[in-house]
Amino acid sequence: MQYALFRCVALMTLHVALISAFVINSSHAQGIQKREEFGASLKRWWDGEKKQKMSETKKRANRTDPETVISLETSLAVFDILALDKEGRTVSGLKKEDFVVAEDAAPQEVASVSLGDGSTVPRSIVLIIDHSDSQLPFIENSIMGAKTIVNKLKPNDRMAIVTDDVSLLVDFTGDKRMLNEALDSLGRKAKSGRTGRSEQYSALLATLTELIVGAERPIIIFQTDGDELEMLRSATDPRPVESNPSKVHGRFKPYSLEDLSVLAQKTRATLYAVIPGIKLVEIPYEERLERVRTLFEKQFKARTGRTWRPQAPGFEGFLQQRAQTLFWQQLALVRLARLTGGLAEYLEEPEQAVGIYDRIFAGIEQRYILTYYPTNTKRDGSLRQVEIKVQNHPEYILVGKRSYYADN
Repeated sequence: MQYALFRCVALMTLHVALISAFVINSSHAQGIQKREEFGASLKRWWDGEKKQKMSETKKRANRTDPETVISLETSLAVFDILALDKEGRTVSGLKKEDFVVAEDAAPQEVASVSLGDGSTVPRSIVLIIDHSDSQLPFIENSIMGAKTIVNKLKPNDRMAIVTDDVSLLVDFTGDKRMLNEALDSLGRKAKSGRTGRSEQYSALLATLTELIVGAERPIIIFQTDGDELEMLRSATDPRPVESNPSKVHGRFKPYSLEDLSVLAQKTRATLYAVIPGIKLVEIPYEERLERVRTLFEKQFKARTGRTWRPQAPGFEGFLQQRAQTLFWQQLALVRLARLTGGLAEYLEEPEQAVGIYDRIFAGIEQRYILTYYPTNTKRDGSLRQVEIKVQNHPEYILVGKRSYYADN
């Protein structure tokens, strides 16, 4: 009798444990996406009362809004920095006494300097990947490149994957198998023709407002051509936004590139842009035009099997407009990366993807994490300008953020 009772209790305990394990593993396998529907924060930007406020970036930069502004609980200023010599090689072995820091021209005492290789400071990495129709030639190789990062994650690192249809493919996790399976599923989805919606900046906004708030050393790898730029609202655009987000066309979204820039700085995320397509930034205008012409002819031949012979009137005008559009899309991504202390890479050919992702991760590993407690203790939401140098080495180039918001 006692044995039977003991056996019954033991079986019930085991049954409960198995159910609990199943629930936990099922939640984990789904990327723990039940915290809140990813992208829910975007709906607040459609709130009628805030339409005007959200596009007034300069005014908003110096005030706090509990629903849209990221608040930081600590006064510790944190910067990750890549030090390069005049040949562009990484400088290693620097200590905290090697750095000189000034905030708004006031000298600061460096509190600590540590390596960014994940051994002491955990990293929270988000891959935002555009898998819309225009990006299909790059997806397979880009997934291979992303896997090189996944497989190099340290035990304390976490990674999440977001797509351009504002979807959280997998929430923050250190489970490499889960991350690789999510990337494989994205590859299968793209091959089957289920492509993204080209809402890359919307995905970035959701990531900044929902995913990396409070994350340790947030790093965003943003692979996209940035063609949603034309749908973003200009900070100076007087036109009203459409009340129904599902019917938005043109530049009618209530958030602007300026809004994204401010939020990126407030979260202190470092953004690396991976830009598929031919490089047009820092290229003379005539050469840009020829690069776009060559690209158009190559794409035309790939689609039709025939050589393009321009005869249609207005083709040159179309080509010029296309070159300018692509240029501005790339420039916006480059500026956003530089503003956050990151870098931009150009994925001109699909087979370059693995090398690009390798370089990005190597750069992340070789950065220094520098901290200091600002002498200006006011948490007034102001933008503080920061200058960081290496003593006795004016030739060194330091890649990193140059400002931060002192929020309440």
